[in-house]
Amino acid sequence: MTAPVPASGELAAVKSPEPAVVEVDNPASPLLAGFVGSLFMAFGSVGVGWLAQASELWRLPLFIWMRTEGLGVALSIVLLAIGGMLLVRAWLRLGQRVKVWGPAARKATLQAVALWGLPMMLSVPLFSRDVYAYIGQGRLMVEGFNPYENGISALSNYFQLGADKMWTEAPVPYGQLFLWIEQFVVWSTNVHPEASIMLFRLVALCGVILCIIYVPKLAELHGVNPHRALWLTAANPLFLTNFIASVHNDALMIGLALAGLYYCATKRMLLGLVLVTLSISVKPITIVFLPFIGLLWAGKNAGWVRKFLFWGLTAAISLGILYALSLVNGFGFGWINGLSAPGSIWIWYAPVGLLGLIVASIFDAFGLDGWALAKWVYDAGKVLALGIVAWQIFRGDHDRLMRRLTLAFAAIVVLAPMIQSWYVVWLIPLFAVTGIRDDWQVKALYFIVSFFMIYAISDQLDVFPYQAEDLGLALALARIAAAVIAVLFALYLIFLDPRTKWLFTKMHEPITTRPVI
Repeated sequence: MTAPVPASGELAAVKSPEPAVVEVDNPASPLLAGFVGSLFMAFGSVGVGWLAQASELWRLPLFIWMRTEGLGVALSIVLLAIGGMLLVRAWLRLGQRVKVWGPAARKATLQAVALWGLPMMLSVPLFSRDVYAYIGQGRLMVEGFNPYENGISALSNYFQLGADKMWTEAPVPYGQLFLWIEQFVVWSTNVHPEASIMLFRLVALCGVILCIIYVPKLAELHGVNPHRALWLTAANPLFLTNFIASVHNDALMIGLALAGLYYCATKRMLLGLVLVTLSISVKPITIVFLPFIGLLWAGKNAGWVRKFLFWGLTAAISLGILYALSLVNGFGFGWINGLSAPGSIWIWYAPVGLLGLIVASIFDAFGLDGWALAKWVYDAGKVLALGIVAWQIFRGDHDRLMRRLTLAFAAIVVLAPMIQSWYVVWLIPLFAVTGIRDDWQVKALYFIVSFFMIYAISDQLDVFPYQAEDLGLALALARIAAAVIAVLFALYLIFLDPRTKWLFTKMHEPITTRPVI
């Protein structure tokens, strides 16, 4: 005999209500802290952000005080350093507040991107002055110069544009699409610095939006939690500062590339290939994506003949589009010459750059040409990177194809003698969508973000030399002060902060975010 089924009202009375699961525990606190940090950075940028000499902001009393008086510069440095590290802490705390990586976590992440990114949209450019190079290159286009053959020095009064002196003679390393964007921005603003910066920020914002849309989609394809991948990428302080505060065109490049990868992975190959090609026409480094797209197109069990067929087809379509674009602007593939410009630059924290420095120092001590040998080290790093790229193309499981692409791209970045923070931001979305585990992998990301924030805060300062008797000392003291503040804050986060210090230590909880592939 079966038990009677109670009526719906009786069933509701019998069942005890289950407590609601809180997906995100009070996200308002880290959201507000990050907003304050971003505001601090925006106010600090008034004193130490990059301004063109032609900018009208130099005439405003607040800008004059914060850029020329010792107290104003000191205040700007403190605000920038504390604001940047507050942003790092807010990002970490937001991740800690998430109990379930569900829709509420996505909402909190999007709120973070909006709140933390808004002050940066209004800041003076921070940590890089590449945006002023964009303005100069756009002016070259407007005035009828070939930017692949002429540096900014071909322009009259070019030194007032605010670009780094390395761009005065260097050819442009950007593709055809970004040249047109530069030309349109400069033409529409009549070379007005602040108006041009705002338009370039809107272009970067388009790239940010593309990342926000396609990072979760790609993560789901790989069995990775899409909301956690979005937090790791879009709310990341390095992502926001490099793409919004620094106004790098890399935002549009990586956004188009991610969108293209998604469509290629979901069998809409032509659309995906067009988007990746547009990414290449912003910054050609993403040309390394093409062999992996060819493998996606060939299919899982493709033989070598089929693989080579689709590699050829992929290259033909992409290079055909690029060739058509080059015919329209009439400049051809001149960006290939520009790609060699950064190759001779090195930096101490890049593994290959540091090795080259050590080799040069040792051989110089024996009276030999150490830097000639260091160049051999840099070339060896490039050859090794190409070898890893080739290995990832020709070897490995088809199901891990996106991860293989990520490792190939990472080899190009890590084995270069120069690593910029925005190069690292290229990699974060790719690693996030293919899986960053809750072990040494995510801890490595925390350390990398902290390191590059500290380095940016202390390195890229536009400090007006208010100490006329020793101009170099003024900048040196400013950088030391910024570095000390940022390092002390980072040490606090890692070793003393009761909320965040355990994130950097050994984790005793089981790993729950191991990716499927």
